[in-house]
Amino acid sequence: MRIAILSRGRGNYSTKRLLEAGRERGHEMVVINHANSSVDIERNKPGIMYKGNNVENVDAIIPRIGQSITSYGAAVVRQFEMMRVYTPVSSLALVRSRDKLRSLQLLARSGVGIPKTVFARQAVDTEDIIELVGGAPVVIKLLEGTHGIGVVLAETRKAARSVIEAFYGLGANILVQEFIEEAHAADIRVIVIGDKVVGAMMRQGDESDFRSNLHRGGQTLPVELTKKETNIAIKAARTLGLPIAGVDIIRSKRGPLVLEVNSSPGLRGIESQTGEDIAGQIIDYVVAKSAGKRRKDRIGA
Repeated sequence: MRIAILSRGRGNYSTKRLLEAGRERGHEMVVINHANSSVDIERNKPGIMYKGNNVENVDAIIPRIGQSITSYGAAVVRQFEMMRVYTPVSSLALVRSRDKLRSLQLLARSGVGIPKTVFARQAVDTEDIIELVGGAPVVIKLLEGTHGIGVVLAETRKAARSVIEAFYGLGANILVQEFIEEAHAADIRVIVIGDKVVGAMMRQGDESDFRSNLHRGGQTLPVELTKKETNIAIKAARTLGLPIAGVDIIRSKRGPLVLEVNSSPGLRGIESQTGEDIAGQIIDYVVAKSAGKRRKDRIGA
């Protein structure tokens, strides 16, 4: 099978591991930098150009689309969908998962627990916003932020008002969330593939930083999920239409709450902590689903 990884970082850990796992299983693996691809929009023969050549004979793709290029990356994924190439992350699911507000609305509607969250457009509502999430301290997040960048903890009402008003003054879109103090700056990254959890780790933030992101100096720890945490992770991934996902969960007094669902979860931390071949399980899932899609296409032809 010929599998293309859509990635701008051929040398990063996750891309290298997927290439390695695919080749170990006898598949032809290629990397396509989606940012340098051209989409040929034609009614009867949609195509993609990469390095001056038509991309052909691809059985499946594995999107590894960065936050900063979501829109164009989704367009490339959509073009592969038009070419009837299997992708475990659809263009719709990619866009949905990157829109923090929309994804939280969908999770809440499906009954998945999330932190108390408020989105508003005007600073005149600042006091009401702070009150709705339970008062200070509050967490203020840029909608476009990633890896913990654009996330601020305001410990007092005065600080919260100042930060919110400053962001609004810059025309930024923000979410204001309750601060889960009992989590002690830790969250749990759960990897879901299909209808099962294949790995989980706790991410503990640095003592001087409430954010647990590994990019911000956090560390990984082993963790044993409860049945409820396992079920909520699977449900969150399914709600956003992501059969392969990294679900971030925080433990609170009222049970597990989902912070975010990531469509391109990194593999370094989870594989190092669990010792599991997550990359290989992703390849196995993609191969099985791609083969099933081809059978259906032949029957329907």
